[in-house]
Amino acid sequence: MTTEDTPVRPDAPDVTDLHAPDSVGAWLVRLLRGIAVGVGFILPGLSGGVLAVIFKIYDPLIKFLANPFRNLWRQVKYFLPVGIGGLIGVFLFSVVVSAAFGRYEAIFVCLFIGFVIGTFPSLWRQAGQQGRAAKHGLILVVSAVVIFAIMLLGGSMNLEVPPSIPVWLGSGALIGLGVIVPGMSPSNFLIYFGLYNKMTDGIKDVDPAVFIPLFIGLVLCVVLLAKAANWAFDRHYAGMYHFILGMVAGSSLAIFPTVVLDPERVERTGLGWGAFLGACAVMLVLGVIASWLFSKVEDRYSTERGAIESAG
Repeated sequence: MTTEDTPVRPDAPDVTDLHAPDSVGAWLVRLLRGIAVGVGFILPGLSGGVLAVIFKIYDPLIKFLANPFRNLWRQVKYFLPVGIGGLIGVFLFSVVVSAAFGRYEAIFVCLFIGFVIGTFPSLWRQAGQQGRAAKHGLILVVSAVVIFAIMLLGGSMNLEVPPSIPVWLGSGALIGLGVIVPGMSPSNFLIYFGLYNKMTDGIKDVDPAVFIPLFIGLVLCVVLLAKAANWAFDRHYAGMYHFILGMVAGSSLAIFPTVVLDPERVERTGLGWGAFLGACAVMLVLGVIASWLFSKVEDRYSTERGAIESAG
């Protein structure tokens, strides 16, 4: 597929950005993005794909995975800190954050919802950069309603699936699907199937019978679906971004009844409802502020969308 055949996605930076020496600041920003996305992979109620969209990793990552051998060395150098950050985020949450915030999980989730709220206006502008028609609004509403209903339905499920290598392969594929389809929360489904705690324990204990099939399932799912996602963005940019926007909005709203206001999680905090809701509000505000501040930093170092495909 040539650039003549494929519409250029909007807001692509100058291709010389990838030829310029990588600054320490840009490297660290991508590392932090990777950490956030890694935490999103296993934090209940959230999606690594949503955080990848929020931190502007999603589109260039899909382009990279769809054409991994195009400008391979520059792509590897660019995404290396993202990959390192992702691994740090997964292990950090499994080992440290899970222990420190397990009691206050519902409150902690509100911080990430604040990230989503803080970037929603930017996502809305991005979705409309190639125009916005009535059908795109319909796509947004339908995708939001569908993911909201799926998460509510899943919240009423209580299934126990015995762990095994095929089950962990499927769980990894589910996490990979959460990368390709932002808004889908794989961790929630793992909770529904009784696998979430077993997964985090396996990662924390560095159990190869858990993390190796998880990793293989994730990579296979992402690689197999990346080309389809990239084609869809090239051909239906506005429709895809409004679909993602609806998934982000619907899943974010569903987190409140399914995760944040879950009576068991609220009781675990040991707080009264007033103190609990106040703490959630504070974390939401902090998330919005942090998201806004981070966007200012990443704007300084951003070398994103379209550069990898066009470079060289």
